[in-house]
Amino acid sequence: MSDSVSIESVLTENRVFEPPSGFSESVGGAYIKSLDEYHALHKRSIDDPEGFWGEIAAEFDWFEPWSKVMEWNLPDAKWFVGGRTNLCHNCLDRQVNAGHGDDVAMIWEGEPYSLSLEGEGRGEGAPPGNGGTPEVRNLTYHDLLTETCKFANVLKSCGVKKGDVVTLYMGMVPELAIAMLACARIGAPHSVIFGGFSSQAIVDRVVDASSKVIVTCDGGWRRGSVVPLKDNVDAACAKTDMVKSVIVLKRCHNDVQWTDGRDHWWHEVVASASEECSCESMDSEDMLFLLYTSGSTGKPKGIMHTTGGYMVYTYLTSKYVFNLVPDRDQVFWCTADIGWVTGHSYIVYGLLPNRVPTLMYEGAPNFPDAARFWDIVERHKVTQFYTAPTAIRAFMKWGDEHPRKHDLSSLKVLGTVGEPINPEAWMWYHKVIGNEKCPIVDTWWQTETGGHMITPLPGATPTVPGSCTLPFFGIDAAVVNENGEEMPVNTGGLLVIRKPWPAMLRGIFGDRERFIETYFSRVEGMYLAGDSARRDERGYFWIMGRIDDVINVAGHRLGTMEIESALVSHESVVEAAVVGMPHEIKGTAIAAFCTLDPGHSTGDVAQLETLKQTLRTHVAKEIGAIAKPDMIRFTDALPKTRSGKIMRRLLRSIASGDTDPNQDTTTLEDFSVLAKLRESEEG
Repeated sequence: MSDSVSIESVLTENRVFEPPSGFSESVGGAYIKSLDEYHALHKRSIDDPEGFWGEIAAEFDWFEPWSKVMEWNLPDAKWFVGGRTNLCHNCLDRQVNAGHGDDVAMIWEGEPYSLSLEGEGRGEGAPPGNGGTPEVRNLTYHDLLTETCKFANVLKSCGVKKGDVVTLYMGMVPELAIAMLACARIGAPHSVIFGGFSSQAIVDRVVDASSKVIVTCDGGWRRGSVVPLKDNVDAACAKTDMVKSVIVLKRCHNDVQWTDGRDHWWHEVVASASEECSCESMDSEDMLFLLYTSGSTGKPKGIMHTTGGYMVYTYLTSKYVFNLVPDRDQVFWCTADIGWVTGHSYIVYGLLPNRVPTLMYEGAPNFPDAARFWDIVERHKVTQFYTAPTAIRAFMKWGDEHPRKHDLSSLKVLGTVGEPINPEAWMWYHKVIGNEKCPIVDTWWQTETGGHMITPLPGATPTVPGSCTLPFFGIDAAVVNENGEEMPVNTGGLLVIRKPWPAMLRGIFGDRERFIETYFSRVEGMYLAGDSARRDERGYFWIMGRIDDVINVAGHRLGTMEIESALVSHESVVEAAVVGMPHEIKGTAIAAFCTLDPGHSTGDVAQLETLKQTLRTHVAKEIGAIAKPDMIRFTDALPKTRSGKIMRRLLRSIASGDTDPNQDTTTLEDFSVLAKLRESEEG
């Protein structure tokens, strides 16, 4: 076993939670009702992928049948070979044709903004403030179909043809989903760029994809302020002559620059568009979308996902992981931004075929106040709630009083996504939000995988706080060494997938060599996830951090995720981020940045020093002496991206004393957090 992937300490977690009694009845019947049923079906999905996936795919409309379910020529997979279909058709037309056109498909809630500064810098004809009352829109399948057809015709009028990449840089408004579906309808892959990214990020992605059309908004609402989306597009267009058309949705009525001939208002071009637009017949392996994900070095990677396999896989993972049952008064809410793969798969493409309303919101979880999420859950009677551990830790810090003052009894399934969840954050989620009656599905997956890979099933899987538990159907996951040999129980190694699955990436756009090098070169014949992991005595998976986040302390390899979990398990710590820093003797030392529970915050230097020693002792007790942090810094907040991920790269720089002003901070949400950390370091 190569020392480069061994993990020599293990966080102990003995709490086990069986699926809540009565869960099946509360959700109208669980699809998978026991662990034995899961194991039998999982075995079948691995042994007979043709039969298993063929049955699921047959639930969809296909214009032409497939000749073979799967072809696998490492590293290339083809699913439903020769089959022709259209994902927009299966999201919308299929539901309308089956008599469900009047069913609610999407619930949208805008940010409640109060415009006392009415008219100030907001352009002529700006609407009055809404006085803090959220704008809500319910869109039926028929509504979505009509608007999608009209916008698809607008794209055609801009010269978009099958195979052309359309760039979408918008706020969280229903028109973003409509634009995605319109692209899918005419066979034009979309490239959604998260609205928090800079103009340079737009340039990089537009040029890489040779995209001639950008769809954007004048602005987006976030915490009462306007995010200048159109301005960023203008700045990007000034750096490339690639873009020929910019379609602008009027959302915030802020003043924007205008380029005649290139810029078009959404409402104007849609007004004259036909409501009739036939679906393009797409080969199962035709590209559905590009989604760029940052690499550890070099330019962002354009991850390619195709039509048939992604359609089938996101449908089934949505259905089984969240126990989605039509006609049972369910409302599913994934709090992610559609700019990330989570929003692609679990706001739009996985939900609409399941015919359960998908809720989409604009803004931030703590505006206008820290109870916003729970107010939404109560008013819309959300039944499945899917959010990120970083949000859960923020909720903990803001205090139990916010969820306590709302009726959360509609909730049936809770989910987490984006990173491993610390056991104590899991327990808070279980007790305070789920009232100890909602199973928690802690899902591990990636942009590259398209959908859930390792996850509990709510009616079947006993859960352990901090573990994503067992592989989904069709997923042959393992923890191995560099030679592909499975590691013993509770011994860390490389997380790999040994067989293809329907929603797997089909490549990196325009860079075949990077695709092979990144995912298939390190362990022969296997997909490398880039995460370190271990399996416990139950066979459950524990994600221990990115391979790059493993710290080598005096020859001992330590997983940052487990050290963070140990810190958060102490009553004083709400959130922690652990990074490595240079050390003369050990080579690398452990640096921990912690935010404290308000009840333990104090300006008393002596008390804080005592708390640091207490936490070091606590980590030693939970994991081992080798894992004790060499440095602990207390901070009011951690530097995070707009999607809520901790920017550990910046913390590594601070811990090492690197003050390079040229570091990329374009995705940082709150620059004051970084400034305060650097000031305290200088102090």
